[in-house]
Amino acid sequence: MFSSLVVGAQTTKDTVKKEQRTVYLFSGLGADSSVFNNLELPGYQKVYINWIPALRNESIRQYAGRIKSQITAEKPSIIGLSFGGIVAVEVSKQIKVDKMVLISSVRTKSELNKAQFFFMKLGLYRIIPGVLIQRTNFLTYKYFGAQSPKDKKTLTHLLENTDVSFFRWALKSIAYWDNKVAPERTIQIHGTADRVITGRLVHADYRIKGGGHLMVFNKADTISKIITHYLEE
Repeated sequence: MFSSLVVGAQTTKDTVKKEQRTVYLFSGLGADSSVFNNLELPGYQKVYINWIPALRNESIRQYAGRIKSQITAEKPSIIGLSFGGIVAVEVSKQIKVDKMVLISSVRTKSELNKAQFFFMKLGLYRIIPGVLIQRTNFLTYKYFGAQSPKDKKTLTHLLENTDVSFFRWALKSIAYWDNKVAPERTIQIHGTADRVITGRLVHADYRIKGGGHLMVFNKADTISKIITHYLEE
């Protein structure tokens, strides 16, 4: 109750200032916000976007049109991780965004591996049992770049809580994602050891040496400094 009274006592100027320093974060495919636990952004209020159920045959553009309602600040700053970055790109085409950061993600369709597109368009992901999607082993650890016990524990948690239906919808929707125009006021941070989205086709502004797809968690110090510097420019 005390905190409510304090908020109510703020001036309009203070409220606007607080809204200007709010940053919205889109996590990876079906993952919760725990993957951002080590990300430090001093002076910024982090608001985590919650994934909502996808509608059947819904495109990423249409999905972005529904999930954008969680963004209430004017001209917000946005951070998108992996698939969350792709959704963030589509959201940025529908609302005015001040700055955007893509981590282990892509700006356009051309930055994605064509072999992965082929796999997804064939729908081969549908034959993978849900229990395998949610389970970790030495192959998934290597694929996502989880090396330490803490990394492996984090990845295990993320996969165990993956919504299989949402996962399959996302892969299908990525296969038909057709964005060809790179968003403005955006920086891209990518790891040199990313196996999920290989850096060969990605035109990153910052490359994190040895960074895998999980680098937002295990190389958070470096990434936090890059993001904070960019947002303060």
